[in-house]
Amino acid sequence: MLTFEQKLAIIESFPQLQRKNVSLKRVNFHYEESVTDKKNVVYHLHPNGNGFVYGEYLDEYEIDERGMVNIRDFTEEELRTIVGKAIASLAPPTLEEQAIAGEEEVEHWIDDDGHSLILMYEHDMWNTYAGLNLDGSFLTYDEALEYLDEEGFKPKA
Repeated sequence: MLTFEQKLAIIESFPQLQRKNVSLKRVNFHYEESVTDKKNVVYHLHPNGNGFVYGEYLDEYEIDERGMVNIRDFTEEELRTIVGKAIASLAPPTLEEQAIAGEEEVEHWIDDDGHSLILMYEHDMWNTYAGLNLDGSFLTYDEALEYLDEEGFKPKA
């Protein structure tokens, strides 16, 4: 198990996160750019090694009722991975996504590796885009959802 200091060093290596000291020597790390009300990526990291990472949109982790994943026994690689994925799941649309969508309403989807797609209706088709590249076109919304599900994507907050 990683020590508190090791976990701090790993988490502090993510420049997107801001450290917030809280009671009982615990530490939170906020992601201020979050597109949701959720700003805490790391919650109550404690000197005893216990702590949580927000994983509501990450399928491969067991979450509690708050959408948090306990990271007490995570390795360095596991901790880096989950923190990176948590940030990606809360990140605003990229400039590429904004260029594709413009003012159109779109759905943002993310997979467990942090890859994102946007789904939008245009020209009588449901299209998915990976960045500026057209990923797929579907006649119906249900076909697009089936594809996204098969590829391991889920809605991004």
